[in-house]
Amino acid sequence: MAQIQVKLVRSAIDRPERQKRTVQSLGLNKMNSTAQHEVNPSIMGMVNSVKHLLEVTEL
Repeated sequence: MAQIQVKLVRSAIDRPERQKRTVQSLGLNKMNSTAQHEVNPSIMGMVNSVKHLLEVTEL
């Protein structure tokens, strides 16, 4: 299955609590932290909901 790498490029400070929790559930804690995930509908839904904070690359 395909994988993606997500990187937090904008801060979650001053964002709604729901977006902060989504970023945390993707495994991103600090700025410029990265995480790899298998592509599935639940992960892609989380990525799409905070896409303005992330940089996404396919592996």
